Amino acid sequence: MTAMRADRPARTRSYRSYIFDSRNWDRFRPRDGDVVITTSYKSGTTWTQNILRHLVFPDAPRPAVAAVSPWLDRILEDPDATLAGLEAQRHRRFVKSHLPLDGLPFHHEVRYLVVVRDPRDVFMSFWNHYSGYTGAQVARVNGPGLQAAPMPPCPADIHALWPRWIGEGWFPWQSEGWPHSGNLYHTASWWRFRHLPNIRFVHYADLLADPPGEIARIADFVGIPADAARCAAIAEAVAFDTLRRDPDAGPLPAERMRAVWRDGLDTFFFRGTNGRWRDVLTPAELTLYEAAKTRCLAPDCAAYLEHGRAAWTEPRVAEALASA
Repeated sequence: MTAMRADRPARTRSYRSYIFDSRNWDRFRPRDGDVVITTSYKSGTTWTQNILRHLVFPDAPRPAVAAVSPWLDRILEDPDATLAGLEAQRHRRFVKSHLPLDGLPFHHEVRYLVVVRDPRDVFMSFWNHYSGYTGAQVARVNGPGLQAAPMPPCPADIHALWPRWIGEGWFPWQSEGWPHSGNLYHTASWWRFRHLPNIRFVHYADLLADPPGEIARIADFVGIPADAARCAAIAEAVAFDTLRRDPDAGPLPAERMRAVWRDGLDTFFFRGTNGRWRDVLTPAELTLYEAAKTRCLAPDCAAYLEHGRAAWTEPRVAEALASA
């Protein structure tokens, strides 16, 4: 693998675990206008996929997210079939990834939507996600053919998970994110190249505060015309209560969602709110967060993760906000 140049991203890591196989990207053939939605996890990935689903397919009935927007870096039952299906698509393609930038091929003709969230909110959503797995899903992930360390069982107490998640990496070059992957690490890898014209950051809190406005920003970035009325209609269609009732909204087919999480879509689309950590994490636990933040993030990146675009004062973004 080549070293990362100072002026452009380059792939320098291979990610393989009970959930990842970054080699699936080796045969990805980019097209001009492809969109990659990338998050660490539990930061609005599926929400953003559904926004793109409505932008790309303006008329009902729309294909299911799982049918048109694969997660390529996941351990796939049949990567050949997934890649062939993606190659056969003739509409604007939008693909999901949870890889940091050092594990993902970077193509200048592809547009990268980096969706982020306050790390403390990510943790609360991850706890719900991880503790909600069915026994059958854990057995499937850790079943025959696993070529990496198995997924450990979720601790029974959220306070037992927190110190490991915020202070221990699953990959040796990361220092937080156990047992999945680095959350802060993911954001930091993209933040370094935020000035590139084909990278756009989207913050979960901004999507909550002004869904039509953020949808308009996304539409503008990917080059799909969408007036205010259409953005408002999409915002209503992708509200969390609506997504919970839409069997085509999840990252897996509806029957698979029920097999993976105890309550299916209701577990996956849990609350969609921020700030629940304030009633859960203790002052001592928040001290661990502050240490990780200092260790892993530049101050401006940390401020953006906690406050969204309100904390982002770079001229290019300020100009975009002024014209929005």
